[in-house]
Amino acid sequence: MFYNKSFLKKFDFTLFITTILLSSYGILVIASATASNDSFAFIKTQVISTILGIIVIFILLNIDYEIFGKLYLYIYVISNVLLILVLFIGVERKGAQSWIAFGGFQFQPAEFVKIGIIICVAKYIDINKNKINELFTLGKILIFSFIPAIIIFKQPDLGTALVFIFFIFVMLFVAGLDVKYILYAAIAGICSLPLVWFSLKGYQRNRIFTFLDPSMDVQGSSYQVLQSKIAIGSGKVFGMGLYNGSQTQFGFLPEKHNDFIFAVIGEELGLIGGMVLMILFFIMMYRLIMIAKESRDLFGSLIVTGVAAMMFVHILENIGMTMGILPVTGIPLPFISYGGTFQLSNMICIGLVLNIGVRRDGLNF
Repeated sequence: MFYNKSFLKKFDFTLFITTILLSSYGILVIASATASNDSFAFIKTQVISTILGIIVIFILLNIDYEIFGKLYLYIYVISNVLLILVLFIGVERKGAQSWIAFGGFQFQPAEFVKIGIIICVAKYIDINKNKINELFTLGKILIFSFIPAIIIFKQPDLGTALVFIFFIFVMLFVAGLDVKYILYAAIAGICSLPLVWFSLKGYQRNRIFTFLDPSMDVQGSSYQVLQSKIAIGSGKVFGMGLYNGSQTQFGFLPEKHNDFIFAVIGEELGLIGGMVLMILFFIMMYRLIMIAKESRDLFGSLIVTGVAAMMFVHILENIGMTMGILPVTGIPLPFISYGGTFQLSNMICIGLVLNIGVRRDGLNF
């Protein structure tokens, strides 16, 4: 397959190379962020996850993505079973019971479930595309789509649940959902805010309070954001240099290798480092949108749309929360934040997109 001229012509080298550059950028910054700890262990995990991801990408390229569509019900059941298992045997971290442990190994099922649900929702919408604006059909799609999001919300992992809600609505919109339903959903969401508020945990409410007034708890729930803003501001244009950021290297910045890694970039690599990252993300998002537009069918287009929407909300929310312009939700930055499960799942997403891209004219290899 890999020596086929038609494959090489259609393979999106720009997206693939951008993914490798983003992953390399992430490993470099993680090395600096963890320099005061066991840096080698963090780097090793991230590098292994990236290499495994590249291998998985080329495995996926040999599989027609339509096969995943035929198996969508099995994928859906397995995804929900994994999420339910987390509720019973999950390990609690950062206030959420969202991890499963096997011996010394831990992984977050929701990261892989996101991929499965994107595939399943894409196929279910594709099956019902001609009746998507009929209330009964739309209701079926929404119930089918939101069951995993509700389970994740119960963990409780509000940030990941919101990611699900976002990419589901973007996929529905791209599939041709009438705008009036989006407006109805927005109104219903606003009306349900009191119910959502009372269902939040104490630490989740504190995050909202401190977002509105960062000065109310500078040594507690506001501490992360305040230190992050200090780090980003102190980097100025060129940054202090890798391994030289005072907030980063002296331990003032919490979660510096995952949730707040953009603050490390701001402090040590400055505005220039942040702009380089933004350019890479822009190229990635542009290629995702173009592949979605050029896909051979609605199913493939919706998969890429779901991936693009998921990546976009992760990037927007992560950078926004580190700068204090969005509430803290604990959502990591794709390809940059530390996390073996997260890195591997992102690489799998790119593999699916590249798969759809090379088959845009209906060719198989």
